[in-house]
Amino acid sequence: MFEDANPPLETPRRLVFRTGADQPWDPEDLAVAWGMDPTPKNVERARRELEQWGPAAIEKTVP
Repeated sequence: MFEDANPPLETPRRLVFRTGADQPWDPEDLAVAWGMDPTPKNVERARRELEQWGPAAIEKTVP
């Protein structure tokens, strides 16, 4: 009766879900993700957080 407005894709694609920590992060990236400018002070703080917490430092900012 009605045509499907959203037919399935012809080519199946594998869905890939990533979290924030699935990729490498630099301290500068983390400082910017916090909403801060990447000043030496903010980058140093981010470096310490990454060193101390590893991926958890990113997950609490970019889940």
